[in-house]
Amino acid sequence: MSRDVWVLGTSMTKFMRYKDKDLMDLGCEAALAAMADGGVTIADMDVMAVGCLAEASGGVGQRLQKQIGQTGIPVYNVANACATGATALRTVILSIKAGESEMGLAVGVEKMGKMGLLGGAGRAKEAKHVYEPSGRYGAVMPTEGVIGTGVMPGVFAQAGMEYANLHDGVGFEQFAKVAEKNHAHSVLNPLAQYQKAFSLAEVMGGEMIAYPNTILMCCPTGDGAAAAVVVSAEKLKTLPAEAQRRAVKISASVMTSDPWSEGGQVQPDINTLTRNAAAQAYEAAGVDPQDLDLVELHDCFASAELLHYDNLQLCEPGGAGDFIDSRAPWRDGRIPVNVSGGLLSKGHPLGATGIANVYEVTTHLRGEAGDRQVEGAKVGLTHVIGLGSACAVHVLEKAAV
Repeated sequence: MSRDVWVLGTSMTKFMRYKDKDLMDLGCEAALAAMADGGVTIADMDVMAVGCLAEASGGVGQRLQKQIGQTGIPVYNVANACATGATALRTVILSIKAGESEMGLAVGVEKMGKMGLLGGAGRAKEAKHVYEPSGRYGAVMPTEGVIGTGVMPGVFAQAGMEYANLHDGVGFEQFAKVAEKNHAHSVLNPLAQYQKAFSLAEVMGGEMIAYPNTILMCCPTGDGAAAAVVVSAEKLKTLPAEAQRRAVKISASVMTSDPWSEGGQVQPDINTLTRNAAAQAYEAAGVDPQDLDLVELHDCFASAELLHYDNLQLCEPGGAGDFIDSRAPWRDGRIPVNVSGGLLSKGHPLGATGIANVYEVTTHLRGEAGDRQVEGAKVGLTHVIGLGSACAVHVLEKAAV
């Protein structure tokens, strides 16, 4: 019989570029803060998983444990592209569900600096915007020495344009509105890497990186860490009443990879990845997409967020353009999306992102999000994609123990 798992404590550092803190400094800060938030210590942990992509083979988990306390528990080191943090969390969740552990710590940490792992060929040269008689937008990109479809900006740019070409009401402006929203949301988040609002005109007028994404529609690189303590329902019942009151239930934890496809696969299928994970998560949690009070999804580029409105069933099929035009995903809208500022403003230290999303949703479900609080939030969803490929979706609920 499957065991229920709850978030007991969680934390994240501010995402930024740290010159005076190394990987261990950031990981320890997040880990200790998450345990303090849950009222527990490393001596209470039965398992630990640490996600870090930049030093995937460096035994980051064991090094981190040496700093916060070695207790002999199993330590897992996880690397799974942008889904690294979410995979570390799921590793601990599975250990608890299997009955091997009662409480565990998941940490995601990354030091990226100015040389991020998302890019490749650096900044793109100028692209010429093209408006065809058919009414579809496109761009003619230079072919030499620029970001291409083999790296992330190109992958998500192409996916966005494919969606735009299939559905009316989706163009450059709709993609830009996503970035306008997320930058506006970030102003209320003190942990976001950037906290500055930009007008729609400013977003659309920024340097073109890979059409339709301008520089203000692309996530920044940076450093940071996030951590979560998760606990079995049985163990939670033995903890103080305040800990039980603040605990948030993990109603679903799902991970998918690319399925086999006829004729092979040229690029990662970010749409099928998310659709399959979301469908499984909704079924496992027993919730409908329209039950969600907030969503933190993988907006590495503005085009990605718009696609995932559809993939996560937040809107009608093909209706992502109408969804953003109606302001439904704004903080005061029908289904707030990326109230944290998203990856576009909050930042995207790869190993930390998946757990940082859980931190954000947990904070809202507890009613502790301050000025950015989504009032009355009871059900939330987190989503992250790691191309290569993996998709993780978690459904979180504020529920009685």
